[in-house]
Amino acid sequence: MRIILVSKRYGSTRCINLGAWARVVVPVILLGVPAGFAFLGYKFFNHDDSDLLTQNSREAWVKALNQQHTRIGELQKESDKRLAALTLRVAELQARLVRLDALGERLTTMAHLDSGEFNFSQPPAVGGPEIALDPSEEQGPSIDDMIKDMSQQIEDRQQQLDTLEALLANRKLQNDVFLAGRPVHKGFISSRYGRRTDPFTGAADFHGGVDFAAKKGTEVVSVASGVVTWAGARSTYGNMIEINHGNGFTTRYGHCEEVEVKVGDIVKKGQVIGLVGSTGRSTGPHVHFEVRKDGHSVDPITYIQRANR
Repeated sequence: MRIILVSKRYGSTRCINLGAWARVVVPVILLGVPAGFAFLGYKFFNHDDSDLLTQNSREAWVKALNQQHTRIGELQKESDKRLAALTLRVAELQARLVRLDALGERLTTMAHLDSGEFNFSQPPAVGGPEIALDPSEEQGPSIDDMIKDMSQQIEDRQQQLDTLEALLANRKLQNDVFLAGRPVHKGFISSRYGRRTDPFTGAADFHGGVDFAAKKGTEVVSVASGVVTWAGARSTYGNMIEINHGNGFTTRYGHCEEVEVKVGDIVKKGQVIGLVGSTGRSTGPHVHFEVRKDGHSVDPITYIQRANR
């Protein structure tokens, strides 16, 4: 085998003759070196970098998964707390609804209302045309929806109670200003309303009230709520109390030993306003009870008997 070397500078040539063994070794060297470099480059850029890249990716994935697990744990705790809070809220609303229903039932019974008018033991009546939902929109109620519904039920019950309260208050007001009953708890009628023989002169006269004979010092009570318009001495009435009850009605309580109220006082039905005496034109301890409508006396017996109905 002959190798010819050419000098670029001087343009001369030189020949090298190789033996048989060199014919095998030299090609192997010339071809093996590039192949070796190529193999080493492949291993460096593919094998080692691949191992490095795989390791980094694995660590990154592990880190990301750990973060996700941590976040999931936090979300689970938050969800548990929210669920516990919602459960407590539902229990509170249920308890409040039960109390409102119980109160409504009690008030309805005490008020002697018609059956079914305020029935708190049954859900309120509802209705309306049926409008079907699209199946894709159909879903079960959430806890938030349940809480909203219960809150609405409580508001409805509150409205019922407010209406019931107004009804009872109006009824109580009417009952308070409703003239009924006796001006003394212990005593008897000694002289009725109308024509009679005057106890002092023996002549016929007109008695504008009803006399209740009672022990001196017996409590005199108002037969209805009202405002005191007179409290003190008044001619033949002796110590007298006059109360305005509205709607043109006034009552008078004469011959009192003591007066327990003053002008301008607001008195309640059954409140003590004085004590039985014999002041003024009187033959003994009693209370002169008088009912006046629009300034004119009327027979009190009608209002006295109301209490027994």
